[in-house]
Amino acid sequence: MQTIETISELTIEVKRSKFLAYLVPISQYEGLQDKLKMQHPKANHVVYALRYLNEFEQIVENFSDDGEPKGCAGMPVLNVLRGEELINCAVLIVRYFGGIKLGTGGMARAYTLAVKNLLIKTTLAVYEKEESTTFTSSYSNVEKILYHLRQLQISNYERDFGTDSVSWKVTGSEEKIKKLKTLL
Repeated sequence: MQTIETISELTIEVKRSKFLAYLVPISQYEGLQDKLKMQHPKANHVVYALRYLNEFEQIVENFSDDGEPKGCAGMPVLNVLRGEELINCAVLIVRYFGGIKLGTGGMARAYTLAVKNLLIKTTLAVYEKEESTTFTSSYSNVEKILYHLRQLQISNYERDFGTDSVSWKVTGSEEKIKKLKTLL
């Protein structure tokens, strides 16, 4: 499986209709469709498709045609995500109607083309299951732990400075957390 770490954007034109495609990590998806509708009030549709893993490691999928003919927009976009084995991401496509009807087949091809072209210019990363660990340390070991986190390229951590110790919550790939535990 693959995933993404940053937002990618692309604009294509098919028979004068403009398609603005956005590929975003699932953590940044919430509320983005409404935001895009506000940014593009003259757009006819904001279609989306998403795939993510839930807490039981099951793939959850969803899509919306947002007023396009049923099955002509969201499902083709979702099928591209499935085909590329993308996980924990969402694609949103803003469509401006160009005056020429594409037909159901042409519309499905246009949405698919937008996502495929977007994926060509996107850097994909291998999906790694993340886990969290918690531990406490003395104040004298804080710099040492920060050094280990930098060496392991772990940037997702929280610290709580208590009166006589520091509580840590560190999140990273299973492999990195395992290495960190051996270093501690």
